[in-house]
Amino acid sequence: MSFTPPPYPYARLDALRLVADRHDGGVIDCSIGTPVDAPPQIVLDVLARSEGVRGYPPSAGTEVYRRSAAGWLQRRFDVELGIDDLAACVGTKEFVATLAGYLHLRYPERDTVLYPAISYPTYAMGATLAGLRAVSVPMVDGNLDLASIAPDDISRALVLWSNSPSNPTGELDDLAAVAAWGQKHGVLVASDECYCEFSWRGSPQSILQFAREGVLAVHSISKRSNLAGARAGFYAGDPDIVGYLRSVRQHGGFMVPSPVQAAVAVAYDDDEHVVAQRERYLERLTLLSNALQHRGIDAPVPAGTFYLWIKRDGVDGWDLARELAEVSGLLTSPGELYGDAGAGYVRVAVVQPTERLALAAHRLTASL
Repeated sequence: MSFTPPPYPYARLDALRLVADRHDGGVIDCSIGTPVDAPPQIVLDVLARSEGVRGYPPSAGTEVYRRSAAGWLQRRFDVELGIDDLAACVGTKEFVATLAGYLHLRYPERDTVLYPAISYPTYAMGATLAGLRAVSVPMVDGNLDLASIAPDDISRALVLWSNSPSNPTGELDDLAAVAAWGQKHGVLVASDECYCEFSWRGSPQSILQFAREGVLAVHSISKRSNLAGARAGFYAGDPDIVGYLRSVRQHGGFMVPSPVQAAVAVAYDDDEHVVAQRERYLERLTLLSNALQHRGIDAPVPAGTFYLWIKRDGVDGWDLARELAEVSGLLTSPGELYGDAGAGYVRVAVVQPTERLALAAHRLTASL
């Protein structure tokens, strides 16, 4: 039976976009978590020089790239890794989408990807694209309900995905417990940590603080440094798994362009611009949270990320998203896009400039 790709999740928002765009000043697009703020100038300066553009870049990342990523891990998490324990990826989405297929080549007796029941759709799609089973894991108080995973699914599992802080919920997973579960059952744990810089409840955490073997931490420069268009990140952890993936990905021709590698190395060496971006996102989260709650919508500031995960009791997420489009011009993402368990919610990405979000907040409160 042939495979027909499902509609891309955000393509389903076209009707809501038309409703939101009727406002004077147009739609305020908070549907996708794409940064709009300027990247640091020091990074753009390096990118403009186009260093290394004539030759093929190393698939695993240049030594400078990997040393910068390792240095950031040490500063941020007090985790010390050698540069051979991490490698570059062409943005973390492609890594998420291809990991299961590559692991299945190595472990053909295993055919299952475990992922959070409310989550970024690519975890499940990665299994589908590889012809494998995708099995969702329920969430309890923001944590993966590890005890609910059936023994048969554990024995067949290639990988368990964790995402903390979570897209879309903003919750923080218990990474120590997830790492321990993976080691107990011999299941690789892949921890997607691309929102870690935007942790509002306590210090950012990485699964690498709790284990080295049997785990991978996945990081992206997209959110941290407003460089989503550069398509760059890295994965780090278990030396055996990292070495295997480096080899198979090199055969596949996955390479971050040399000018991008040079620029991203500079971005990982600098923390000051991240402090400023944290302040922007927290201001925006608070602004919209207050306006939405004034309208009777449950919209708490999250534990992490730049997303508000909102609901109104008894109202379907699509209906709430339509209301927001009608009254404020906000284009948001109904929670059903992130799994059936999210159907009563809406995700709001506070990625638009503060003045645009202030306009939305004014419309939300003035229309009552």
